[in-house]
Amino acid sequence: MLTAREALPSKDGGSPEALILDGALANEPDGATAWNAGLRPAPAGRRPADPHHADAPEARPSEDSDPHPLILDGGFATELEADGFDLNHPLWSAKVLIETPEAVRAVHARFLTAGADCIISATYQASFPGLARYGLSDKESERLFRFAVELAAEERNRFWRDPANREGRRRPLVAASVGPYGAFLADGSEYTGDYRADDAALAAFHWRRLDLLARSGADLLAIETIPSAREGRVLRHLLDRLDDPPPAWVSFTCRDAGHLSDGTPVEEVAADLADCARVRWVGANCTPPKHLAALIPKFRAATAKPAVAYPNGDGRWDPVRKVWETPAETADLPELALDWRRLGADLIGGCCRTRPKDIREIRGALLADA
Repeated sequence: MLTAREALPSKDGGSPEALILDGALANEPDGATAWNAGLRPAPAGRRPADPHHADAPEARPSEDSDPHPLILDGGFATELEADGFDLNHPLWSAKVLIETPEAVRAVHARFLTAGADCIISATYQASFPGLARYGLSDKESERLFRFAVELAAEERNRFWRDPANREGRRRPLVAASVGPYGAFLADGSEYTGDYRADDAALAAFHWRRLDLLARSGADLLAIETIPSAREGRVLRHLLDRLDDPPPAWVSFTCRDAGHLSDGTPVEEVAADLADCARVRWVGANCTPPKHLAALIPKFRAATAKPAVAYPNGDGRWDPVRKVWETPAETADLPELALDWRRLGADLIGGCCRTRPKDIREIRGALLADA
């Protein structure tokens, strides 16, 4: 049996097809944990009717069904780095998804155990052109996107099968991550929005992946770390083209307490999304936590949509040197999360440098205050 790592493309141009055909993870108890699962027809028969059944279909969240915030997971790459993976690669965490998918599963499991109500797929840095540079065909890339969502869903289902995990919990959701064009460039431009691509090129880059992930079975779409109003508008128009997608959030990177990374006032992008029915939440991620208390009211001033807030932990990322600059003081994320909730954030979690411990503490603070 080939391992995932052994089945990767060889330097001399060998095909990764062995990974797909031989089923590198065929020993997994959940059959969907194979790359080609997304191309197989669904098994015949009715889905379970019991809403507590691990594999029961998840009802799409309604706008007024639960007074409690939805707790998101934390820094996925931070956990992988803590596990010893070197992510200094254009594919970032998607490289681990290809080579060592069980490590991805383990991170999902940690955040679920910590109290996350929603885990986000490891597709942020994955894109068709980026995977093509790595040696994957379009068909193989399609399988990988589906695989990432299925892997997260399997771990969610595995977690939910244990009755002890249902105490005081809602059935967790899976969000499919859609990262910015700058993540493909891997040059730090996801923090500036300084792209040479025009709107048509941005739309072409995003469309196929967005459409595929919208049909992947994910409960939500996480359109995240968007640095510019222009890219946000392109994605909004693409969302309008989708056929019955799951609810989406759009979160931007912000350089200060009032502007996106490209300098656009946050009220402007919120107004652009105000009448987009496909977008349920608007807000910020991958942003210093000190800015969120000022950003959330500005987002909400231009739209009735609730906010999404999942900032970084400590420090500032230097995209040129690719290192974190750590401040002397530590942000009190649980205390800050209480403010974000009172200001109108319904989705709250963490981004880079936030760990399962942070998510557990955020959840505890928010539930105690409810």
